[in-house]
Amino acid sequence: MPGPATGRRERVTLLRAALPCLALIAISSSLRAQNLTPDLLRPVPENFLVPQDSFPRKTSENTSGNSADATADGQPADTKQQPAPSRIGNIPKYGLPAASGAADAGFDSLNRTRKQLKFYPGQAKPKPSPGPGTPAPAANKGPTNPNARVRISPPPSLTANRPPVSSSMAGNADGQPARKPLPVDRDPFGAVGDYAGSFLIKSAVELRGGYDTNPGRLPQPIGAPFWVVAPEFLAVSDWERHALVADLRGSFTGYGNSLPPIVDGGISPAPTNVNRSDFNGHIDGRIDVTTDTSITAQARLREGIDNPGSPNIQAGLAAYPVYVTFGSTIGIDQRFNRLELSGGATFDRTVYQDSMLTDGTIASNADRAYNQYGGIGRVSYDLLPGVKPFVEAEADSRFHDQFLDNSGYARNSTGGYAKGGTSFLFSQLLTGEIAVGFAERNYADPRLGQLSGLLTSSSLTWTATPLTTAKFYSTTSIDETIVPGVSGVLTHTYTVEVDHDFRRWLTAVGKFTYGTYDYQGDGRFDKTYSIEGDLIYKLTRNLWIKGTLRRDILNSNVPLASSASTVVMLGVRVQN
Repeated sequence: MPGPATGRRERVTLLRAALPCLALIAISSSLRAQNLTPDLLRPVPENFLVPQDSFPRKTSENTSGNSADATADGQPADTKQQPAPSRIGNIPKYGLPAASGAADAGFDSLNRTRKQLKFYPGQAKPKPSPGPGTPAPAANKGPTNPNARVRISPPPSLTANRPPVSSSMAGNADGQPARKPLPVDRDPFGAVGDYAGSFLIKSAVELRGGYDTNPGRLPQPIGAPFWVVAPEFLAVSDWERHALVADLRGSFTGYGNSLPPIVDGGISPAPTNVNRSDFNGHIDGRIDVTTDTSITAQARLREGIDNPGSPNIQAGLAAYPVYVTFGSTIGIDQRFNRLELSGGATFDRTVYQDSMLTDGTIASNADRAYNQYGGIGRVSYDLLPGVKPFVEAEADSRFHDQFLDNSGYARNSTGGYAKGGTSFLFSQLLTGEIAVGFAERNYADPRLGQLSGLLTSSSLTWTATPLTTAKFYSTTSIDETIVPGVSGVLTHTYTVEVDHDFRRWLTAVGKFTYGTYDYQGDGRFDKTYSIEGDLIYKLTRNLWIKGTLRRDILNSNVPLASSASTVVMLGVRVQN
């Protein structure tokens, strides 16, 4: 017969079995079941995580539209609001943890160094993110661009008849650094040249033909057809130190017919044979002794004739007499931080060919030959980036082979000039230099007065637009003359040139030149005007076609000394 102890034991056993069940029910409310997938039994480390390169797989047997994992409104079950986790037994945390918003590199708010990324040798490093204000990249053409042409398949020309290219040449080899883009060719039709050792050599020759309405610059025009051959040669050294440049240019103009020896019942002021030649060449060298000290030298040669229409040309000539001027300069350049000092000694000799007259006689021009000795100095200072003011002075003496010329004048003289200006280099938009000064010359003969005047010298290039360039040149010189009673000729020349590229292969050039010739001593004053237009069609880098139309005008205050001429030319230029 059961007693009181037996009933108490059964109640205790039932209570012990019910308490674990209640605990399991409370814990199971905060747990979710895991979908059974083949990865649970896959023998791969950390097989509870799906690999990145795995293919889509079925996660449940029910794949119909009425999945049990979807709610009535079509949203997945995992997107429903889940109950908040239990806070029983957890220490409450307020705010954000330290350094929770720090980047992957640098330091966080606790001054802890972030782990830096490591790259393999030669591996391309990612570019930093652009800052504010960077324009958005252009949209790529494709299906997302309605205005772009959608290419269904690449054309055969992209892959047909192409030899294989190594990945190093193609630039897609593993670990190969990115290649730098090639610089933009500013003159896609310019001469490239050839290398001969350490020298870059460029050469060219122009062949032109045309018609000149007044080749002798006579008051009454007499025209003649002509042809021109103009070679060029340029050699530039490519050395780490020192430098050597040779620039040689020449031309020969031949006319199809001769001019008559008698004009308007008198002897013609122009020769019967008006063929002419011209050459201008110089070789410049520099020896870098130290970083701030350089020795400079130049050898030069100039060959030509007197300007047609000049009073220095004798009447009754059979051909123009040719003159040759050759000389050299040796100097030194010294730099003291921003201050630069330059000095040099110069020597030049000028000789004239004897004149051949139409009657067969020869007239000597030995009285026009002379030697010139001089010195030149220059001081410049880098005031601002691109602005370099300077002061330059020159003094020289001229000694003729004959103390008295054919007219009985002693033309030995001394003179020089002084000028001041500045050079410009403003981000390649405005380059060159401009200067203003004063020049004078005193002669040994007291009958010849002092020759003096304003001196202007400039060479400026202005790049107005990428297609338009403007240039300005001005020169001043004191030239010799054989006119009796005239000390010399003060010559000023001003030239404005504008180049415009309609296309990379089509260029138009407009040029205007104004000059004055002041024959101090007899009151003669000549003015010259020249308007020229060129059109250049560049077929290739080596072949150009050039057309020229020019109008030359000479106005003089001396009667029957003015003239005008129109020149038309068409030719080709072959260069390398």
